Amino acid sequence: MTCAKYRFRRGWVAGLFGLGGALLTAIVIAAPTHGIALHGQPKYGPEFSHFDYVNPDAPKGGEARFAAIGSFDTFNPFNIKGQAAAGIGQLFESLLTSSADEPFSEYGLIAESVDVAEDRSLVTFTLRPQAKFHDGSPISADDVLFSFETLKTKGSPSYRFYYANIAKAEKLGERQVKFSFNPGENRELPLIIGQMPVLSKKYWQDRDFGATTLEIPVGSGPYRLERFEPGRFMVYQRDDQYWGKNLPVNRGRYNIDRLRYDYYRDVTVALEAFKAGSYDLRVENVAKQWATGYDFPALSKGLVKKETFPHQMPSGMQGFAYNLRRPLFQDAKVRQALAYAFDFEWSNRNLFFGQYTRTRSYFDNSELAARGLPSPEELVVLEPLRKELPPEVFSAAYEPPTAGDDAQLRANFQKALQLLQEAGWIFRDRKLVNAKTGEPFRFELLIDEPTWERIALPFARNLERLGIEMTVRSVDSAQYENRVRDFDFDLIVNVWGQSLSPGNEQREFWSSAAANEPGSRNLAGLKNPAVDRLVDQLIAAPDRVSLVTRVRALDRALQWNYLVIPHWHLPYARIAFWDKFGYPSVTPMQGVQLETWWIDPAKDAALIKQKGGGS
Repeated sequence: MTCAKYRFRRGWVAGLFGLGGALLTAIVIAAPTHGIALHGQPKYGPEFSHFDYVNPDAPKGGEARFAAIGSFDTFNPFNIKGQAAAGIGQLFESLLTSSADEPFSEYGLIAESVDVAEDRSLVTFTLRPQAKFHDGSPISADDVLFSFETLKTKGSPSYRFYYANIAKAEKLGERQVKFSFNPGENRELPLIIGQMPVLSKKYWQDRDFGATTLEIPVGSGPYRLERFEPGRFMVYQRDDQYWGKNLPVNRGRYNIDRLRYDYYRDVTVALEAFKAGSYDLRVENVAKQWATGYDFPALSKGLVKKETFPHQMPSGMQGFAYNLRRPLFQDAKVRQALAYAFDFEWSNRNLFFGQYTRTRSYFDNSELAARGLPSPEELVVLEPLRKELPPEVFSAAYEPPTAGDDAQLRANFQKALQLLQEAGWIFRDRKLVNAKTGEPFRFELLIDEPTWERIALPFARNLERLGIEMTVRSVDSAQYENRVRDFDFDLIVNVWGQSLSPGNEQREFWSSAAANEPGSRNLAGLKNPAVDRLVDQLIAAPDRVSLVTRVRALDRALQWNYLVIPHWHLPYARIAFWDKFGYPSVTPMQGVQLETWWIDPAKDAALIKQKGGGS
């Protein structure tokens, strides 16, 4: 449940620089340290024994079973080919690892120390001598350099965006690597490199990194892939010889011996399998299921628990996302108009059992969200871009359309029709057509989960009242992913997840450079020079206060560009599980961390006994 900033997630669900004297006069090198923070100092000091949100004495052992949807065809999660297997990230590790109770700090994992220039123009990592891959070979500086070059040139487009400002990578010794950065303020770069997965050069150098593969790769993480059946299941075994099991960053984590992921064709089938006891834990994302789908004997008998776990993470933005590459959606008035046809209040009342809050910001549920009119500090950021931004950025607080009753919905339809007419659309024979070409207003919503149909179809009926035809096309997960990668869609349901410290990932979300890059996360296809400038300024923020100000300024620009029809969010995670787990008493700000859970031997034994007794 960790909300990672970057695409690579493990997830479960000092030396001398050797610099010349002239350079040393220009660059001040800080002392080697155990960890770094984006702003200020990391929470945990050099002598910390474990994170505060773990149970350092959690027992080891047992098995946990999970569900995955669809299928898989690759064990390489670093390129854009194929469907990566569930849990495969657990095989790989990075130089540093982040904590879940800070906005953005990282601590040594493969690296035992990190040296950062005071101006953040370069960073040096010294690797732990005991760090090794699963084949027993030591992790070396050559592996780090190979990983950097391979990910940048052959990996997912995200890596090219994240590493774009890295000027040079150098080997200083067998266990020491230096990265130098292009001029300019980009405080995240040392942390971005810290999150880079370190791959085995020995394993990958003679293999096609850009292809799909079902050959088990060599990793260095806490789990090994024990066995699998293509498209059906994955089983991971905790590595008793894992080199890093006693590190402070790992104490109290990775407690379960065996993790199994079984694949189901859709979420409905998966829920029934959970109720039958075929797997142990599910994160519930469907409000109706949470409200009505768990009425079964095991829950009433206490064998299954339903719990909510709060978090302080930004909600991100989920919504019906437009593809601005389509001529139909290039007019902002059209995009604004369609939002008036979505009745969130009706959906929340009739479909979601009142569980959700309407999303209005790309950073809701956090201090990063823009509220009210721009502050004086925000205006300093926004004013130079006034000519390139919608005027509403400066004059109004964004709120998505609301309905609540039939009268308000009719008023929304009138507003939508007014905007559509201004954009060159007219009613003819009960259909909305282009006034110049006579072409009907018609588009497709692409989904990969049938559960979205019950939300999309009422929206389609409302659009029909405006003379607009929206078809809902459901495809399998592989076809969906391929089409989205190639931007082959009109409208999709998308989520732009956000962290507490937005930074370089915003370039992949919103930059003009990413708009036409297949596989990028600029799915909207936004090309806006003002947004590009705002993203650059956000990345260059020198401290937390300025970061918050610049994120709010970006938020306003995104809101008033009408890139999505906003959906909803929750400030907590909904988790149902068979009562065999223990978990820490503290939930960190980033939410529940499943890798800190463990199998409680007494609960597990009691559950097995009760299940065996016909429960």
